[in-house]
Amino acid sequence: MMSIPSNPTSVAASISPTGTSIHDRFRAARRQESISDIRQPRILHPLENEGLRILLLENISLDAVAAFRAQGYHVDHSSKAMSEDELLEKIGSYHAIGIRSKTKITERVVKAAPKLLVIGCFCIGTNQVDLQAAARAGIPVFNSPFSNSRSVAELVMSELIALSRQLFERAYELRTGIWNKQSKGCWEIRGKTLGIVGYGHIGSQLSVLAEAFGMRVLFYDVVNIMPLGQARQVESLAKLLGESDFVTLHVPELPETINMISKAQLAQMKKGSYLINNARGRVVDIPALVDAIKSKHIAGAALDVFPSEPGANGTPFDDQLNSWASTLRELPNVILTPHIGGSTEEAQKMIGDEVAQALSRYLGYGSTVGAVNFPEVDLRAITAEHINHIRVCHIHKNQPGVLKQVNEALSPYNVEKQYSDSKGEVAYLMADIADVSFKELPQLKQRISSIDANIITRFLA
Repeated sequence: MMSIPSNPTSVAASISPTGTSIHDRFRAARRQESISDIRQPRILHPLENEGLRILLLENISLDAVAAFRAQGYHVDHSSKAMSEDELLEKIGSYHAIGIRSKTKITERVVKAAPKLLVIGCFCIGTNQVDLQAAARAGIPVFNSPFSNSRSVAELVMSELIALSRQLFERAYELRTGIWNKQSKGCWEIRGKTLGIVGYGHIGSQLSVLAEAFGMRVLFYDVVNIMPLGQARQVESLAKLLGESDFVTLHVPELPETINMISKAQLAQMKKGSYLINNARGRVVDIPALVDAIKSKHIAGAALDVFPSEPGANGTPFDDQLNSWASTLRELPNVILTPHIGGSTEEAQKMIGDEVAQALSRYLGYGSTVGAVNFPEVDLRAITAEHINHIRVCHIHKNQPGVLKQVNEALSPYNVEKQYSDSKGEVAYLMADIADVSFKELPQLKQRISSIDANIITRFLA
């Protein structure tokens, strides 16, 4: 603590200004006095000292690759996705995998991965992973639910203007040598109503941007949310569709959101309105949308996601992939983009940093905070001076009596910290124990691992 002078006159304000403020000097003094008191966390490693191998696919940020390698992990990095058969052949030798939206981690893949400890989805969605199969195998799944929100919101704003001005059609015509200057059917977005379905991180950011453009904003969400700015929540999807000039979707893929915009909902939209989908491909019934555009009830659409998407760049987007693809491509004033909503340098860097940190915290410290399919458990770090402390990470089936058995195994030792939680069929216990001889650890681990409910037991030291 900063000392207080005993002489009151010594704290009088100086008449001459100095280069630093009293706040700067106070912070410097606090830093100087407390720097020796900071308790540095100890870097933990698996007891088995096995070199951890990480597979990163789909051109995940090189910053994430560098971060993993700096921690001593072996990293294999590829710009392409892998099919299920390719994963079945490769996954067995890896302890962690990072993917984006194209690679599918199915139950078969999980069963073929005996060493796999953690999965990182370097994107918002996790529907490309069988989350329950991963949880049953003791594998937490992490994602980045917020990092590309701004990128998607900005893409929507560009699509609003491009649709209302028929920008893609005019640009294509000029590229083919046709000069077609016209204003018929082209509008300003100022004064128009934007309907946002799903007022989460993307929807709320979009709300602010749209109001800055002079738009009126309505939103529909399954929960009551305090709006930003002048946005207004409506009580039903039908009301939003009926009042909006533009409708944009920002919902996850769930059983209740599949085909949530189909023939009936398109009919409820205003004649001459526009639909934008940057959420998930199966949220919109695309054949119904095709019909609505052909009938001129819908004036245009922007689609960045599709029910089936190519696994690699250069792969055809054709009728073999989606039976309606060629018809959709021929429609006027329809913007089709290859799932680029979060594809900006800024978003990919933030996603790479966030998911890489989550995976590193789990591999090195056992923390599952932020896992989408797993109980969220964490303990404060073991400090550097506690060289004889061991962290036990025990994943087990969520059934009665397990904690009693684990604590009986730990009873000869001083349990410094312990925390457990459960989610569905899986439970997770972390405990830090002190004064453990390294000669005792193999036997202790064997005792805990032999519990009937055991899924995975790791010791970090």
